[in-house]
Amino acid sequence: MDLQLTDKVILVAGASKGLGFAIAAQLQKEGAKLAIASSNQERVEAAGKQLGAFAMHCDVRKAMDIQRWVDASLAHYGRIDGLVVNAGGPPPGQFDAFDDEQWQAAFELTLLSAVRMIRAVLPAMREQQSGSILTLTSSSVKEPIDFLLLSNVMRSGVTSLAKSLSRSEAKHGIRVNNLVPGLIATDRMKHLDKVQAAANQRSVEEQHAATAATIPLGRYGQPEEFAKAAAFLLSDAASYITGATLVADGGTMKTVW
Repeated sequence: MDLQLTDKVILVAGASKGLGFAIAAQLQKEGAKLAIASSNQERVEAAGKQLGAFAMHCDVRKAMDIQRWVDASLAHYGRIDGLVVNAGGPPPGQFDAFDDEQWQAAFELTLLSAVRMIRAVLPAMREQQSGSILTLTSSSVKEPIDFLLLSNVMRSGVTSLAKSLSRSEAKHGIRVNNLVPGLIATDRMKHLDKVQAAANQRSVEEQHAATAATIPLGRYGQPEEFAKAAAFLLSDAASYITGATLVADGGTMKTVW
């Protein structure tokens, strides 16, 4: 299938590693022009060289950083066809583990950053009367995960934001969708395996095997598999899909979406 992404200008946040990098790499294979960002200057510069992308340092917790990245990307390419809303996840833990400061930090990292990124690209997309926005959330938005309370709350807000905007922005030719990763083999998942292993008093290897056994397909997903789903939703091949939440989880979720 031709995704018709050749020369499309797509901004990808959190693209120096993990799911963000995998998505950027897949988009590059499909011929897209990339503007990538990360809070790690050294890593994002290396990723930019590897992908042939316009790369900038951007801490998505800071409004000025986001606006600077979007403005510079627009100046560099002259248009914005797509945006991948992505940021590192809040720390794991249950309700009693977090004070007001940690709640505020999670809000700024996960929910407010999404608001700001989308707000920054909308003027260009509205002027073009076209665009595709994809938010990366979590299966916790449908089935809350006990030890990821901050993520449960903040990512649910991002999902609702995307659904609301899919309706209000449709008249401008702008599509907004969510993509939900299940258990994907990234550094974030390795960290969560360690947290769970400690809580369950088992080795990381034992925890990994036990978790993988709960997945109907019997394994963690690969970032490249997730990235292909992202590329599809961003592309014109998905031109009649908006306000949707696609789950890439190997069949783990039991809830009917």
